[in-house]
Amino acid sequence: MAQIFHRSTNTVARVSIYGSLFALLIVSFALYGVSASPYYTDVNQPKDQPVPFSHRHHAGELGIDCRYCHTSVEESSFAGLPPTQTCMSCHSQIWTNSGMLEPVRASFGSGKSLEWIRVNALPDFVYFNHSIHVHKGVGCTTCHGPIGQMPLTWKANSLQMGWCLDCHRAPEKYVRPRAQIFNPNYQPPANQEELGARLVKEYKVQSLTNCTTCHR
Repeated sequence: MAQIFHRSTNTVARVSIYGSLFALLIVSFALYGVSASPYYTDVNQPKDQPVPFSHRHHAGELGIDCRYCHTSVEESSFAGLPPTQTCMSCHSQIWTNSGMLEPVRASFGSGKSLEWIRVNALPDFVYFNHSIHVHKGVGCTTCHGPIGQMPLTWKANSLQMGWCLDCHRAPEKYVRPRAQIFNPNYQPPANQEELGARLVKEYKVQSLTNCTTCHR
């Protein structure tokens, strides 16, 4: 019986198969790179806000405690955003004619809340509770980065699952004394893992990596 396909067809088939696998590998790496890039995660990308609020000025320079504005962070899953009345408790006395603060004064006068843009937002299928992390020794800057140095607020970490699991798998690398939770200038000591191991035991921190911990 005559040969139907030329002998080179075998070579073409092999090249096509291996080439397809190689192309698939390249595409997978490219997609992974895009998903981890600031273009997708918004890491280090300040967002436009109705008022250019500076954490560096308020939390860093003036030393205002995080809980003054984020009042529910110790009791709720949501840290809370300050109502305009909180802003005006100071700004009814200082910077009263600042053009930059006109939206705050307008909000206070009309009773309509400022529409802040969420910077650190998780998907709806992820459950996160601020209060449990605070009580277990996870500080603000662990997740939010050097917030006391930010003139405008940006997302410091991707908040993707792999990033969360780094802490859940080895909490001793991240937990700190509860007295330092809201310190925007806290730096982990040289003996962090030794200190962390002691705090993990003291605070009864569990290494929770089951899917249902966050996906409920």
